Amino acid sequence: MALKAIPPKRVKNPRKVIVTAGPTLEYIDPVRYISNRSTGTMGYSIAEECQKKGFSVCLISGPVCLEAPRGVEIVRVTSSREMLREVMKRSVSCDCLVMAAAVCDFRPAKTETRKIKKKNELDIKFTKNRDILGALRGRDDFVKIGFALETEKAIDNGTKKLKNKELDLIIVNKVGKTSNPFGKSVTDYVLIDKTGEKRIFEKTSKGKIARIISSEAKKLMERAFDEK
Repeated sequence: MALKAIPPKRVKNPRKVIVTAGPTLEYIDPVRYISNRSTGTMGYSIAEECQKKGFSVCLISGPVCLEAPRGVEIVRVTSSREMLREVMKRSVSCDCLVMAAAVCDFRPAKTETRKIKKKNELDIKFTKNRDILGALRGRDDFVKIGFALETEKAIDNGTKKLKNKELDLIIVNKVGKTSNPFGKSVTDYVLIDKTGEKRIFEKTSKGKIARIISSEAKKLMERAFDEK
């Protein structure tokens, strides 16, 4: 009796997840720039948790003092325009984008080629950077998760951003006198999905909320791509 060949088991390609992290820098002259207080801790934690779940992860990172998680592809950028270019290029083949980076909304209209000498006053004209999630509006071929860090009306502003940017999920937190979301802090988070459902996580570490976000990303991808 001839033996029947057993075909090799088909293995699905891992879902591709892009995570952005850290700040962007916008240079005024060769030694000065504007930026923000982001440390990249949140984005790096999410990238690590997504990698643990078996996803193929690309971490697009602004300048930070963190080591890339093992097994994660790292793409380093400096400016908002560089991050936009990398996200747009790589989003054509991704299944989920987690936009955790704190991208500068504005940049100097002109970058000086020489160091600006000390003056009593200095006037700098700024121009608006292109919004990355806004540039992806109308794309429904992958899951989009965003963040909203607010100083007031956090829930209202986060909900508006969720709708305006056509996100599947947004993570909202607040900076204030009793709330410091930067670095390895413990703070409050509100997760809002596109149905309007809100879930509150109080006094939560970034490691824990990163695990929750990676689990939500998995569920959203399964729902979007009809995986059972």
